[in-house]
Amino acid sequence: MKTLAKFLRVAGFAILPLVAAGQALAADKLTIGLIPSEDSQAMIESSRQVLASLQQQLGMEVEPFVATDYNGIIEALRAGKLDVAYLGPFSYVLATTVADVEAFSVAVTKKTGQSAYKSLILARKDSGIRDLADLKGHTFAFVDPSSASGHLFPKAGLEQAGFEPDKLFSRVIFSGSHDASILAVENRKVDAAAVADRILANAVAKGMVKQGDFQVVWTSRPIPESPMVWRKDMDPELKKKVAGALASIKDVPWGDQGQLDGFQPTNDAAYDVVRETAKVLDLDLRSMK
Repeated sequence: MKTLAKFLRVAGFAILPLVAAGQALAADKLTIGLIPSEDSQAMIESSRQVLASLQQQLGMEVEPFVATDYNGIIEALRAGKLDVAYLGPFSYVLATTVADVEAFSVAVTKKTGQSAYKSLILARKDSGIRDLADLKGHTFAFVDPSSASGHLFPKAGLEQAGFEPDKLFSRVIFSGSHDASILAVENRKVDAAAVADRILANAVAKGMVKQGDFQVVWTSRPIPESPMVWRKDMDPELKKKVAGALASIKDVPWGDQGQLDGFQPTNDAAYDVVRETAKVLDLDLRSMK
């Protein structure tokens, strides 16, 4: 944590102070929560240019906050410690059950030109695992209980294919990030894992792993991209400025999504497919907080 704190200060960003629930945030500061899809330092670094551009356009300080897990961001939203947050699709749906927030914007990337992605189940090519039935008795990594592509969509996919996820594997772990799951398969720590397709592509592009080492065992239907959300009670004028500023940010990296082609408007209804997936799994969203 001390290393992260030093990094944030060097990068020109302050660490989000802990404030009591309900305490008003500073009017001249915008606090942004970032999901830990990569390790904390990598997440801040890959988001640095977007945050700097946002700060310049708004003419106010922008403070990033990366929690250790998805629920850390949700709890910060619930407690009124954040104005805006970048959440995964499922963690957003979960957040709406406990905090007064709404999705308002979603990134469009240069590479795909889309605001959706897919979940993959990966195994090493030399593992002999070629289809879902071959997963029986093997070890497996999910990302986080609240991850759409790293847990909920693949788990629902297994159930819809006639498998019982709780009985299919010999051992299951939650790795904490997509990169960690990819490396766990690469290094034979687990036999297979569920990850986002764009994060695998990014890991390959960075030379972390080789695409040819992996076998794609299963692919999900399109999942709506991770949204930017804000507190519903945020100042309306500030909302307009934030949305406009995000829409104009292009040709810079954003988190694990790669080069941006701006942010486009989205809304809560776009995430109904995530709620439908929760129903397949018979999840009580409120019980997960």
